Amino acid sequence: MHGSEPEDGLHSTLEDDPRPRMWPRFLLALALFGLLLGMMIGRLNAPQPALLQRVEVLPGALVLWFDREPKVFVERIEGTLAMLIETRGKEAGGQLLLDGRPVNWRIVRVERGLLLNLVAALPLHGALKGAAEEGGWRLEISLRAE
Repeated sequence: MHGSEPEDGLHSTLEDDPRPRMWPRFLLALALFGLLLGMMIGRLNAPQPALLQRVEVLPGALVLWFDREPKVFVERIEGTLAMLIETRGKEAGGQLLLDGRPVNWRIVRVERGLLLNLVAALPLHGALKGAAEEGGWRLEISLRAE
């Protein structure tokens, strides 16, 4: 009777496989490919921000026209009115009259969209009114001095 020790390599005991295991690498590569493909498809389907089309100056008000409704964040900072609008568009600036007094306004690009600053000699308060008109979105900023 023979023992279980391999003497001449003819026994049925398997030796360790010197080749690397490819199955875990294949699964990892497949998961990485799926993740990258999903990120690319998600990026293509992400909604674009609204577009600022034009700015109209009215007595005591500023009207902004967009192609669709944007997100607007308003903050009063020491008498000035600042609005962060998640949109894209051109920078602009100008002046409007409020009760015979000038109010300076400026639109600048920032990382999250456009920043609208309204500055006057007196502290400002503003009321926003947005509505869908003429195939776009109209945002009216009515100002009043404190």
